[in-house]
Amino acid sequence: MPVMDALQISTDQSLLDVPGIHNFLSRHSTWAKGIPLDVVARSIEHSLCFGGYLGHAQVAFARVISDFATFANLVDVFVLPQYRGRGYSKQLMRSVHVHPQLQGLRRFTLATADAHGLYAQFGFKPLSAPERYMERYDPDVYGRYEDA
Repeated sequence: MPVMDALQISTDQSLLDVPGIHNFLSRHSTWAKGIPLDVVARSIEHSLCFGGYLGHAQVAFARVISDFATFANLVDVFVLPQYRGRGYSKQLMRSVHVHPQLQGLRRFTLATADAHGLYAQFGFKPLSAPERYMERYDPDVYGRYEDA
């Protein structure tokens, strides 16, 4: 693997490229197709977000929803396609893993379709008791927004 610029990771929300995050999530993700910009902005406002930057360009993102005491859920993790294969997802996950506000949690969850190997490196495992979990899931929720 060629030597690449180090990914700079920040939790400063003022640095986030919210339109760029929205573009990726609404058009290129498998989990948030059609999500409106105002929903993305609100989700960012109420979460601990990790932006990954090369210079001034944001190329990676992860968002954690948490009470910072007992529980967290990792969502919206991505590296832009043209920057994949360079170890940036591991750098991003390392930053999430060691963040001081995310230590000592009883439960830290995530859902993934295809990145189990990445998350396993940071201690994530299949649910220990899936029969205890329930969900309300509406996969078409964003399709009902007029401005999607």
